[in-house]
Amino acid sequence: MAETGFKKWIITITVIIAALLELIDTTIVNVSLPQIQGNLGATLEDVAWVVTGYSVANVIVLPMSGWLGSRFGRKNYFLASIIIFTITSFLCGNATSLDELVIFRIIQGIAGGGLISTGQAILIETWPREEVGTATALFGLGAVFGPTVGPTIGGYITDHFAWPWIFYVNIPVGALAAFLTVTFVKETPKDAKGKPVDWWGIGLLAVAVGSLQTILEKGESEDWFAKTYILILTIAAIFGLFFFLWRELTFEFPIVNFKIMRHRSFAVGMFTSFVLGFGLYGSVFVFPIFCQNLLGFSAQQTGLILFPGGICTIVMMPFIGKALKAGIPAQFMATGGMILFFVFTTMLSHSTLASGTGDFFWPLVIRGVGMALLFVPLTTLAIQDLKGPELGQGTGLNNMMRQLGGSFGIAALTTLIHVRQGYHRTSLIANINPYNTPFVQQRQALINGFMAKGSSMLDASRMAMQAMEGKVIKQTLLLTYNDAYWIAGLIMLFSIPLIYLQPFKKNVELPVDAH
Repeated sequence: MAETGFKKWIITITVIIAALLELIDTTIVNVSLPQIQGNLGATLEDVAWVVTGYSVANVIVLPMSGWLGSRFGRKNYFLASIIIFTITSFLCGNATSLDELVIFRIIQGIAGGGLISTGQAILIETWPREEVGTATALFGLGAVFGPTVGPTIGGYITDHFAWPWIFYVNIPVGALAAFLTVTFVKETPKDAKGKPVDWWGIGLLAVAVGSLQTILEKGESEDWFAKTYILILTIAAIFGLFFFLWRELTFEFPIVNFKIMRHRSFAVGMFTSFVLGFGLYGSVFVFPIFCQNLLGFSAQQTGLILFPGGICTIVMMPFIGKALKAGIPAQFMATGGMILFFVFTTMLSHSTLASGTGDFFWPLVIRGVGMALLFVPLTTLAIQDLKGPELGQGTGLNNMMRQLGGSFGIAALTTLIHVRQGYHRTSLIANINPYNTPFVQQRQALINGFMAKGSSMLDASRMAMQAMEGKVIKQTLLLTYNDAYWIAGLIMLFSIPLIYLQPFKKNVELPVDAH
């Protein structure tokens, strides 16, 4: 039964706080890795497992979160996830070695996987049927805003405090979320009596999804199949996925109920959620690297540039929920969001080495509006036909696909950057020859400038070539990042037809869990 008045809003705040804990922690650590590396005496490749371990554990738990919530009671599972997440935040901050930190981050990722989908199911159950579009919009604030502000918060803490504080800040927030959950979230029945645990399903899920996520996280840095363990994980992912699907489709009490794929809206929604993750996480991944590595912005400056777009998303979300309630088709709003995302990437693809912070304001505002138009309508379309226990399973799978989409997006764009960087460098180097008049003129001007400052002809010639090499590197990176923006926008644009495979419904009312 839906809640009303104060209790409805306090549960909403509780869920959003808990969701933000997990979502911010997905990106907050990234900017602190160099400090962690130096403090714990680790290599860059090893310290990257602080992020990879969390992501892998998180994505393994997401699809089984519906089953766990049903078996132990949704409130109990949600509360346990908050408590474990908070405790491991303290343990991560107190870690004295990289091995300890990675282990605690994996446990934290397991707990974090229970916060998103379970929180979303609690929220949908709490709001009246006719207002669930607004509830989904409010939940979307955290899902879109969290990854955006994570680098900002991480950059600020790293610049002004020690790295353990990126974990310690979770403790008071987690304690508040736990207290509010105990006090206000209502109990739900447990659905475990007489039903065996699908241990084979759990094991195969961990192998399949964990291997795939690890490949996506580490593939590019390890030169893909040049490393034996990446090849072994690829084989494990393929066979693990095959046997996992076979097990879940034939076992009477599966941990993941794939029968919900019979709903066309949900089956198509899995693909659109994947695309959403690709755009959401992929763009947030490329832009900070572009700003910091090429334009010389600090982590905190980059985070502040992203902030207005996140605020724009927050402002827009409630209006999106009202528009859905008013009967505006979700397909139309999602189409508008994909077009705006394409406009955003097109604007960024025209960036130059002279671009300043003010040049990114409007592109990121457009992205903020586009993401608001995408998250709520796509989520609504995906789960609009689910009923009862299917809702918990559906939100888990939907969130997993968005997470995997983000991992695919980051892996694909990283590989694209690597490949196109070589291509553009080769093209630019071809212009550095004594027969190219602009090159000869620039080189001579640099030589004259260095000689005017007292350098010898030999030193001036050497420094002139070094300066030209620096220009080639910067121009190569600029062209490469512009390609990455362009490709990300095209993928989003070409995904628009997928949306119209989902049935149109006026005054969409998301299902409320029978619990």
